[in-house]
Amino acid sequence: RSAHHLNHDDGPMDGSRNISTCTTTCCIYPDSDTDSDSPICPARSMDYRFWPVVNAIIERKRFGGTNMTKRLAEVVLLLGFIGIGATLGLAFLKAPSVSINAFESPDAQRIFYWHVPAAWAAFIAFGFLFLGSALWFFKRSDLGWRMHVAGAQAGLATGLMTVWSGMVWGSAEWGVPWDWTDVRLNTFGLLTFLALFLVLGRQAQPDGVETRDTFSTFGLFGFVLVPVTYVATRLWQIRHPGPVIGGGESGSLNGEMALILLLGAISFTVFITGHVLMSMRITSLEQRLERIQEAKDEV
Repeated sequence: RSAHHLNHDDGPMDGSRNISTCTTTCCIYPDSDTDSDSPICPARSMDYRFWPVVNAIIERKRFGGTNMTKRLAEVVLLLGFIGIGATLGLAFLKAPSVSINAFESPDAQRIFYWHVPAAWAAFIAFGFLFLGSALWFFKRSDLGWRMHVAGAQAGLATGLMTVWSGMVWGSAEWGVPWDWTDVRLNTFGLLTFLALFLVLGRQAQPDGVETRDTFSTFGLFGFVLVPVTYVATRLWQIRHPGPVIGGGESGSLNGEMALILLLGAISFTVFITGHVLMSMRITSLEQRLERIQEAKDEV
């Protein structure tokens, strides 16, 4: 009998509780052992071909999160952008001038407050890429793969910022935007090219275990360039200036310069954090969409 008949013939209105249970056990879960002769829940056949689609859609509850967590990446990314903009403004308007004798183009030195924090953020991104690559390659972790993708994209973004700002400074200071004999320039350029290869290669290849293994291998071995790039100016200083922090007396900064540089480092760190969170969320959504599409194709 229907639920409508139950309300009129089988007692009080609290029978609605049983009706709700029926809706949960008989009509959603295929493994229900409810008696098929029950007047509350008549037996119904279910097309199990649609069950993969249902499972894929239900995952939205597990990965969607609350509104606050959904907006966390956007908020962090926005704060990073604001800090980066403030750093650039302070660099041009408030940072003290450097000695004319120290540089061929003293005003071009102001872009250093953008260039150095961008390189710092790029190293963080490549470290994240290395960790994600290792988690996928050795643990087959989906979280690791999302970290790999996020690290590659963030490394490409901050790497291009670093290369661009360095070329602007090189054009003004050296007369040429690039020096192919300088170790620091070329190793960092290779790191940025690696990130570009990983981002474009992933988009060009179908997702699968072999594809992920290939790209994660590049992420693992490519990380060797990070320490080489870091120590390059200490071992082979050709044209690129030496370290501005921790480089002895030649790398010291006065207080105002250090504060602006610190603001830039914090801002780029916040930016890279928001960028990684956003990228991981987008990759998770892409993977869920692919699973839903595959389930629909199977049906």
